[in-house]
Amino acid sequence: MSRPRIVIVGAGFAGYRTARTLSRLARGRAEIVLLNPTDYFLYLPLLPQVAAGILEPRRVTVSLSGTLPHVKLVLGESDRIDLDARQVHYTGPEGEGGTLDYDRLVLAAGSVNKLLPIPGVAEHAHGFRGLPEALYLRDHVTRQVELAAATDDPGRCAARCTFVVVGAGYTGTEVAAHGQLFTDAQVARHPMRTGMRPRWMLLDIADRVLPELDERLSRTADTVLRERGVDVRMGTSVKEATRDGVLLTDGEFVDTRTLVWCVGVRPDPLAESLGLPMERGRLLVDPHLQVPGRPEVFACGDAAAVPDLEKPGSYTPMTAQHAWRQGKVCAHNVAASFGDGERRAYRHKDMGFVVDLGGVKAAANPLGVNLSGPAAGAVTRGYHLAAMPGNRVRVAADWLLDAVLPRQAVQLGLVRSWSVPLDTASPELARMPGEPGGGQPSGDEPAKEQSGGEPAKEQPGAEPDRSRPGGEPAKDRPAVTPPPDQPPPGPDVAPGPVKRTDRTTKETHEHR
Repeated sequence: MSRPRIVIVGAGFAGYRTARTLSRLARGRAEIVLLNPTDYFLYLPLLPQVAAGILEPRRVTVSLSGTLPHVKLVLGESDRIDLDARQVHYTGPEGEGGTLDYDRLVLAAGSVNKLLPIPGVAEHAHGFRGLPEALYLRDHVTRQVELAAATDDPGRCAARCTFVVVGAGYTGTEVAAHGQLFTDAQVARHPMRTGMRPRWMLLDIADRVLPELDERLSRTADTVLRERGVDVRMGTSVKEATRDGVLLTDGEFVDTRTLVWCVGVRPDPLAESLGLPMERGRLLVDPHLQVPGRPEVFACGDAAAVPDLEKPGSYTPMTAQHAWRQGKVCAHNVAASFGDGERRAYRHKDMGFVVDLGGVKAAANPLGVNLSGPAAGAVTRGYHLAAMPGNRVRVAADWLLDAVLPRQAVQLGLVRSWSVPLDTASPELARMPGEPGGGQPSGDEPAKEQSGGEPAKEQPGAEPDRSRPGGEPAKDRPAVTPPPDQPPPGPDVAPGPVKRTDRTTKETHEHR
């Protein structure tokens, strides 16, 4: 008798934890297949430290095949799920199609950048959801400081030294906090840059920084940011983005070449494509993480609307903490569906939160105890080391080196502006020439007027979909044609950026 097959779509916090726990519970009695665009699990909370030059990129990635030896890894992104046939259709990294049959399906596709219908944002902003985006931001910020130091025009210098971050949640707050330290260090250690003043702005329509957290943590973070020189503006957002800057909702125009979009996330559209009951884009599940009417389908993480048993009538928020815990419960319930153990309802207990503000500063409330300063910094780093499923020694070593050695402020140019559009089909993968949503001619780096590394004027991007990898479009996707002002590519030229017309990106105008 053949072993039952369990297919897990997505290897984020929820999918990775499900696969790791299931491999232990199954003990070889079931075939576990993990479908993911990349061969690594990304520890997202430390991504701002990659952008700030503290950690090397591989430190925040954990090999799937290396840490899940009893799980079959399939590289690809899910294009379509046939619930009646119990099949997952996917596209591999080289454009090849494939099909996976399943006896149990775990949908853990995660989330993608939340887009708002603000003119110019999709063309001129970059997100912060994947490793390519962090590497691009690290290069881009370094390049702006270097270009600012080389110009004799004070206005141009100030514009290149102005960095605008939209969204004062976890990610945006940490990016701004680390970014200010990073650019200050680049200026302070260079005698030819005397007088340059890097300026980081943090915007949000909310009335305070970290609005989803306790007010005391919010005040701590706000104080640290302002003392460090970050221009924190609450109740303010971007009205329009252009190549030369951003128009704010209060009427001010800010000259800048950098717009980092950290407004929040939305569930992967793959969940909505199933045609099952949804809750604000998330797949409705019961407390056991099972889809009603589809006992063979489970969902967890950002793609699932999981009832919050601690707050009846509400659903658990889209955080890594919940996704990690739900993955473990999901694994036990999948095993129970085969008669191994008993089902568990997902119930959580708030253990507190940590926010890394760079240097020795942080805001934390472990077990409800509010901390700030070096104590919070120590707790925050200890938490991350304990939570990471691998690379702990390497991460700790990088932290030690950063404490005693200056950071290497160099731009490698490995990730180009056009390859990480905000409206991308897969934040985990940099776009390649010839793919929908990407494709700068092979001369590379942005067009002549985009010397700062800003996106090209017509650059759009593809619809966000966390589970879609790079590679050729799936057969059932609508054809993509270049805009009228863009000539068709020749035999030796990769096609340039194109607009996707098969989907829209309307989102409700609220920051998460």
